[in-house]
Amino acid sequence: MHILFVTATRIGDAVLSTGLLSYLIDRHPTGRLTIAAGPPAAPLFEAIPQLERLEVIQKLRWSAHWLPLYAAVATRRWDLVVDLRGSALAWLLRADERRVMAKGDVREHRVRQLGRLFELDPPPSPRLWTAPHHERAASALISRGAPVLAIGPAANWRGKEWRAERFAALAQRLTAVDGVLPGARVAVLAAAHERRQAEPLLAAIPLHRQIDLVGKVDLLTAAAALRRCALFIGNDTGLMHVAAASGTPTLGLFGPSPSDQYAPWGRHAAWVGSTDSPDEMFGPGFDHRTTDTLMDGLSVDAAEAAARRLWRSVASAAA
Repeated sequence: MHILFVTATRIGDAVLSTGLLSYLIDRHPTGRLTIAAGPPAAPLFEAIPQLERLEVIQKLRWSAHWLPLYAAVATRRWDLVVDLRGSALAWLLRADERRVMAKGDVREHRVRQLGRLFELDPPPSPRLWTAPHHERAASALISRGAPVLAIGPAANWRGKEWRAERFAALAQRLTAVDGVLPGARVAVLAAAHERRQAEPLLAAIPLHRQIDLVGKVDLLTAAAALRRCALFIGNDTGLMHVAAASGTPTLGLFGPSPSDQYAPWGRHAAWVGSTDSPDEMFGPGFDHRTTDTLMDGLSVDAAEAAARRLWRSVASAAA
């Protein structure tokens, strides 16, 4: 059986689609998968079982990026085409079955929207597949010892970034003697081009307890590293979804982005948001190109309380 799975360009959306992909793999254990994704997200799928081809969709003007993908996949008759980008591609290919994602309800979580494509209730949770070399690399980066608190301080837009000094204060509280992870090491994860956002946090963490992973891991090594961490706290980013899909207890920090659709999804996932209203965040003179953070309505106290609630729920589930 040959399955074409067309998923997102953005990392977070692609991670959220992996629950549906897992369902298809379980449903068709001998199927052969061709996965199409944008350049940022494509590496997430490198270790997928039953992967036959990975097609990278390089975005072009006037939607011309669909032409090379069509040329790459049009020669085969597909048993199933799943298009999560709602394009016309699925209707142009020879296929026995097509499932095409329509625009979802902004009040419903993306994972539930994806589950509706196959009438799955509850919807399958996102998951990530890693290869042995990812696990070896992660093991070398995060060795055995004191537990690790992982933090993702960056985002693809300044408005979604909680201030670095607040991350530092939160890390200090959670790793203090009376914290949920006393004496824990702190791993800081971000892309290489996000080092400027991470530097103030790194500067606040004692070197002997610091694990600097900024720009040092690919997505799947990051997933393998996060599995070795006791807790992840970060802004609403693809990395947050990677952490939750890896099974790491995950606390997402939200301000201007829609938590109803994009809160971290998983058994041990939670979110906490700014108390500022949309009118306060997007008031007169707002310009997304020049705005500073819109996350100041989220206090360190509120984030700490949410982290403690999440940790208690994790401990209760393990008891």
